[in-house]
Amino acid sequence: MIRLMEERDIPQVAELERLCFSTPWSENSLKESLVRPEYLFLVEETDGKVTAYGGLLQVMEEGDVTNIAVHPQHRLKGSGTRVTEALLEEGRKRGMTTFTLEVRVSNLTAVHVYEKLGFRSVGIRKGFYDAPKEDAMVMWQ
Repeated sequence: MIRLMEERDIPQVAELERLCFSTPWSENSLKESLVRPEYLFLVEETDGKVTAYGGLLQVMEEGDVTNIAVHPQHRLKGSGTRVTEALLEEGRKRGMTTFTLEVRVSNLTAVHVYEKLGFRSVGIRKGFYDAPKEDAMVMWQ
Protein backbone atom coordinates (compact mmCIF):
# COMPACT_ATOMS: atom_id res chain seq x y z
CA MET A 1 0.00 0.00 0.00
CA ILE A 2 1.32 3.45 -0.93
CA ARG A 3 0.32 6.35 1.29
CA LEU A 4 1.48 9.73 2.54
CA MET A 5 4.42 9.51 4.91
CA GLU A 6 3.56 10.27 8.54
CA GLU A 7 5.79 11.30 11.41
CA ARG A 8 5.63 7.76 12.82
CA ASP A 9 7.33 6.51 9.62
CA ILE A 10 10.43 8.67 10.04
CA PRO A 11 12.60 6.15 11.96
CA GLN A 12 11.97 3.47 9.31
CA VAL A 13 12.49 5.93 6.45
CA ALA A 14 15.75 7.15 8.01
CA GLU A 15 16.91 3.53 8.27
CA LEU A 16 15.99 3.03 4.62
CA GLU A 17 18.05 6.14 3.79
CA ARG A 18 21.05 4.65 5.64
CA LEU A 19 20.68 1.34 3.79
CA CYS A 20 20.37 2.93 0.35
CA PHE A 21 22.47 6.11 0.27
CA SER A 22 26.03 7.06 1.15
CA THR A 23 24.85 10.49 2.35
CA PRO A 24 21.46 9.77 3.91
CA TRP A 25 18.93 12.28 5.15
CA SER A 26 18.81 12.39 8.95
CA GLU A 27 15.67 11.80 10.99
CA ASN A 28 15.72 15.50 11.86
CA SER A 29 15.92 16.57 8.19
CA LEU A 30 13.05 14.23 7.31
CA LYS A 31 10.97 15.54 10.22
CA GLU A 32 11.61 19.18 9.26
CA SER A 33 10.78 18.55 5.59
CA LEU A 34 7.66 16.53 6.34
CA VAL A 35 5.85 19.59 7.70
CA ARG A 36 6.86 21.90 4.85
CA PRO A 37 4.08 22.25 2.25
CA GLU A 38 6.47 22.24 -0.72
CA TYR A 39 7.56 18.67 0.09
CA LEU A 40 5.64 15.49 -0.61
CA PHE A 41 6.70 12.14 0.79
CA LEU A 42 5.08 8.79 0.08
CA VAL A 43 5.84 5.40 1.59
CA GLU A 44 5.09 1.90 0.43
CA GLU A 45 4.12 -0.23 3.40
CA THR A 46 4.17 -4.02 3.36
CA ASP A 47 3.05 -5.99 6.41
CA GLY A 48 3.38 -2.91 8.61
CA LYS A 49 6.93 -2.10 7.47
CA VAL A 50 8.10 0.73 5.21
CA THR A 51 9.67 -1.08 2.25
CA ALA A 52 10.09 1.93 -0.07
CA TYR A 53 9.65 5.66 -0.06
CA GLY A 54 9.94 8.65 -2.33
CA GLY A 55 10.18 12.40 -1.95
CA LEU A 56 9.23 15.29 -4.21
CA LEU A 57 9.98 19.00 -3.83
CA GLN A 58 7.63 21.44 -5.55
CA VAL A 59 9.01 24.66 -7.01
CA MET A 60 6.16 26.44 -8.79
CA GLU A 61 4.93 23.99 -11.48
CA GLU A 62 8.11 21.88 -11.31
CA GLY A 63 8.58 18.75 -9.22
CA ASP A 64 12.08 17.70 -8.20
CA VAL A 65 12.23 14.03 -7.20
CA THR A 66 14.51 14.15 -4.17
CA ASN A 67 14.79 10.44 -3.36
CA ILE A 68 13.43 7.06 -4.29
CA ALA A 69 14.59 4.33 -1.91
CA VAL A 70 13.69 0.66 -1.85
CA HIS A 71 14.73 -1.73 0.91
CA PRO A 72 17.35 -4.14 -0.49
CA GLN A 73 15.14 -7.16 0.30
CA HIS A 74 12.29 -5.66 -1.76
CA ARG A 75 14.19 -4.59 -4.86
CA LEU A 76 13.28 -5.74 -8.37
CA LYS A 77 9.64 -6.24 -7.31
CA GLY A 78 8.26 -3.00 -8.75
CA SER A 79 8.34 -0.90 -5.58
CA GLY A 80 10.49 1.86 -7.07
CA THR A 81 8.23 2.11 -10.10
CA ARG A 82 5.06 2.17 -7.99
CA VAL A 83 6.37 4.85 -5.63
CA THR A 84 7.65 7.01 -8.50
CA GLU A 85 4.35 6.71 -10.39
CA ALA A 86 2.42 7.65 -7.25
CA LEU A 87 4.68 10.68 -6.64
CA LEU A 88 4.18 11.91 -10.20
CA GLU A 89 0.42 11.41 -10.00
CA GLU A 90 0.16 13.25 -6.69
CA GLY A 91 2.47 15.97 -8.02
CA ARG A 92 0.17 16.51 -11.01
CA LYS A 93 -2.80 16.79 -8.63
CA ARG A 94 -0.86 19.54 -6.85
CA GLY A 95 -0.27 21.47 -10.10
CA MET A 96 3.15 20.23 -11.15
CA THR A 97 3.55 19.92 -14.91
CA THR A 98 7.21 18.93 -15.29
CA PHE A 99 9.48 16.71 -13.20
CA THR A 100 13.22 16.39 -12.83
CA LEU A 101 15.65 14.15 -10.98
CA GLU A 102 19.30 13.18 -10.73
CA VAL A 103 20.45 9.58 -10.73
CA ARG A 104 23.90 8.00 -10.49
CA VAL A 105 25.08 7.20 -14.02
CA SER A 106 25.91 3.66 -12.84
CA ASN A 107 22.39 3.00 -11.49
CA LEU A 108 21.12 1.43 -14.69
CA THR A 109 18.12 -0.19 -12.97
CA ALA A 110 16.84 3.20 -11.82
CA VAL A 111 17.61 4.82 -15.17
CA HIS A 112 15.55 2.11 -16.88
CA VAL A 113 12.61 2.70 -14.51
CA TYR A 114 12.73 6.45 -15.08
CA GLU A 115 12.93 6.03 -18.86
CA LYS A 116 9.96 3.67 -18.72
CA LEU A 117 8.05 6.43 -16.91
CA GLY A 118 8.85 8.98 -19.61
CA PHE A 119 11.97 10.67 -18.23
CA ARG A 120 14.72 11.56 -20.70
CA SER A 121 18.37 12.33 -20.03
CA VAL A 122 19.21 15.98 -20.65
CA GLY A 123 22.74 16.13 -19.31
CA ILE A 124 25.38 15.12 -16.80
CA ARG A 125 26.36 16.81 -13.53
CA LYS A 126 30.06 15.99 -13.13
CA GLY A 127 31.08 14.77 -9.67
CA PHE A 128 27.58 15.31 -8.25
CA TYR A 129 27.68 12.35 -5.85
CA ASP A 130 30.19 11.59 -3.09
CA ALA A 131 31.15 8.27 -1.48
CA PRO A 132 31.88 7.16 -4.12
CA LYS A 133 32.42 10.20 -6.30
CA GLU A 134 30.27 9.83 -9.40
CA ASP A 135 28.48 11.81 -12.08
CA ALA A 136 24.71 12.26 -12.04
CA MET A 137 22.47 11.93 -15.04
CA VAL A 138 19.91 14.75 -15.08
CA MET A 139 16.53 13.57 -16.32
CA TRP A 140 13.30 15.45 -17.13
CA GLN A 141 9.75 14.48 -17.86
